[in-house]
Amino acid sequence: MAVAILVFVASTLLICAWMALNRLWLKPKKLEKQLRQHGFQGNSYRFWFGDKKQELAMLIEAKSKPIPLYHHDIAPRVVPGLHKIVSDYGKKTFTWIGPSPSLIVMDPEMIKEILNKNYIYQKPLTNFALLKLFVYGLPLYEGDKWAKHRRLLNPAFHYQKLKGMLPAIDFSCSEMIKKWEKMIMEGRNTCELDVWPSLQAFTSDVISRTAFGSSYEEGSRVFELQVEQSQLVVEGLALPYIHGSRFLPTKRNRRMKEIDRQVRLLLRGIIDKKMKAMRSGNGSTDDLLGILLEANSQELEHGNNNAGMSIEDVIEECKVFYVVGQETTSILLVWTMILLSMYPSWQDRARKEVDEVIGNDKVTVDHLNHLKVVTMILFEVLRLYPPNSVLVRKKSKGTQLGDLTTLQAEVGLVLPIILVHLDQDIWGADAKEFNPERFSKGVLHATNGQTAAYFPFGAGPRICIGQNFTMLEAKVALANILRNFSFELSPSYAHAPYNSITVKPQYGASLILHRL
Repeated sequence: MAVAILVFVASTLLICAWMALNRLWLKPKKLEKQLRQHGFQGNSYRFWFGDKKQELAMLIEAKSKPIPLYHHDIAPRVVPGLHKIVSDYGKKTFTWIGPSPSLIVMDPEMIKEILNKNYIYQKPLTNFALLKLFVYGLPLYEGDKWAKHRRLLNPAFHYQKLKGMLPAIDFSCSEMIKKWEKMIMEGRNTCELDVWPSLQAFTSDVISRTAFGSSYEEGSRVFELQVEQSQLVVEGLALPYIHGSRFLPTKRNRRMKEIDRQVRLLLRGIIDKKMKAMRSGNGSTDDLLGILLEANSQELEHGNNNAGMSIEDVIEECKVFYVVGQETTSILLVWTMILLSMYPSWQDRARKEVDEVIGNDKVTVDHLNHLKVVTMILFEVLRLYPPNSVLVRKKSKGTQLGDLTTLQAEVGLVLPIILVHLDQDIWGADAKEFNPERFSKGVLHATNGQTAAYFPFGAGPRICIGQNFTMLEAKVALANILRNFSFELSPSYAHAPYNSITVKPQYGASLILHRL
């Protein structure tokens, strides 16, 4: 009996050892050979970690010092690993994410194909559990569930609904400007201020009002928790993926689960409050949550239980509202203010346009539609400093991508937004310079017809559902700021873009504001 047990244990260990050897060495080396036979270049596979160790070391080095002012080739600091591989091997390259290779796709036509065929090229499940604790919902769903949530959320982001949210955005912006004016002491017309926290508070307040009908104070705890959660996610993503690691009782795992529990409790309270008010006829359905709950209720009333969302689903979408809605716009605004501080002639052009189009009137949608220079500036900021630097996709089965190769299921796809946005073959010799004029005739003209060469919000069926909301909010905020202040870089400002889920200013945005 004892011998049989020993044989069983030994056999089990041998099988596990063989599976590990195959997963961590034999299969990666086989895939590497196939990729090189198809003309792709990249680093040789290194056991288990792949390019992770080198990438982490490069990130630490890149974050250790700022880059020169007016230097907009931020890829070496934001995605140093990808930048080095493309610099070393060219555009037909691959990188190693642990033991899995991923093609770096920089051809706009291939990017268009990948993003348009979202039913074939889907988001990878690696570190899915880690991301789920932070933000789940529409951005990570696939297949039928994604289609259902997109359909239920679409009414909330319809342009007519967004127009109705303009007063709330304008009010939040006015509150921010009042706070800035108070910081400028009597008898003086200037002050130094890190505008980044103020812009975060502004966009947080906007999301609280337009998504939940509440003020920033009511949702502030959710924001604080989600900021901490994002930092923990970044730390986790920097490590090699180990299946089942989320179950280990590490300090980070315990804290992430506790944050997730607290956020869910807070959001459930907001949802319950909204549902109770709606049932009594006192709840507004003009905010995003109200529109979503109304659409969901209509589905359930018609007996379409499978077509509706559960309360847990609604909680996940609320997390998306809080994180994505606040983060994207605040990042766009902070880089816009930084760049307009670097280029005062463009700041003057934008202010002149705002004065001519809006004057002292309340901002309307019609006004925003006539802000051509402001739109050009925002497009250029999104090109040079996109909120997301990279998109990743996978294929469940081998498939032909363009005319290159038949992909194995294990080969991932990396779409480096920042590298494509800086590609001189697409944008010309001034690709790494701030030149909003390139968008004077629209995106199609700026990209020479290669629309997939510009995708700060993604593209295809999965293009960010909130992009119109972000642009509307950014235009309102920028117009109001330009009407009240001129601004320039503070001597203490350090130019240091870095990647922490999104592309942020590492040391904030210290500017000198001048009251007009």
